[in-house]
Amino acid sequence: MRKLLAVLLALVVPATVLPGRPAAAASSVWHVVAPGETMGSIARDFGLSAEDIGRWNQIVAPYPVHVDETLRLTPPVSPLPPWHTRIDLVTPAMVSWNPALHCPVPPSALRRVWVSYIDLQGAYHDGSIIVHRDVAVRVQNIFLTLFRWRYRIMAMAPMSVNMPGETDMGIVTAGYNCRPVGGTDVWSEHAYGTAIDINPLQNPMIRGGSVSPAAGRYYLDRSRYLIGMIHPEGAGRAFTGNGYFWGGQWRNLKDYMHFSVTNR
Repeated sequence: MRKLLAVLLALVVPATVLPGRPAAAASSVWHVVAPGETMGSIARDFGLSAEDIGRWNQIVAPYPVHVDETLRLTPPVSPLPPWHTRIDLVTPAMVSWNPALHCPVPPSALRRVWVSYIDLQGAYHDGSIIVHRDVAVRVQNIFLTLFRWRYRIMAMAPMSVNMPGETDMGIVTAGYNCRPVGGTDVWSEHAYGTAIDINPLQNPMIRGGSVSPAAGRYYLDRSRYLIGMIHPEGAGRAFTGNGYFWGGQWRNLKDYMHFSVTNR
């Protein structure tokens, strides 16, 4: 995890406007769009042209931008391939099905949704997420929107392909998980396949003085706009616009990674 955090810091610090630091920096490779910014204002801040930034990010005139979008500020080695998706059936083996656990949803009610995504370094991947069949198309729409908005996702399954050697599954954007809500015997919405946790490290859960994952403390200041963070006026709209509720708007705790169709 320490090595991973070092990589993250190298990514986010040069690419983001921080308090007391000029907007433009010669070393900047990425810029995360903040409220009130336009392609024109970003281009002026970095001494670039809107046309160049649009071309490098495959955004056409009039060059719309979205909060939480990560814009490339240098020419890419190659253009991003088109977005792809498909929906597969789920077998018991895929979810380590154990009848003795009495999970509330059987594998036959689940679907594996494959979507293209852009990782923190700007690389293209095909990843998957397991959700209930009733929300599978909705989930496709969400991830298509995130891709079009150039929102960055740290990792998705299969991790052996998308992030070889990483053993911390707590950083993975994922859906179904047959488990109860922490500290209770009540089934989590993840056990029904109707909840998604996205970029857990950049969008941690805060309960009292506890932060999960612990390394997410770096991202507790939600007034910042760093790669992979979610804000209600930004990437969160991809979910809430498709019928999901956001744990980042709860009062008794904050679960910035968590989206569910039941608001639980």
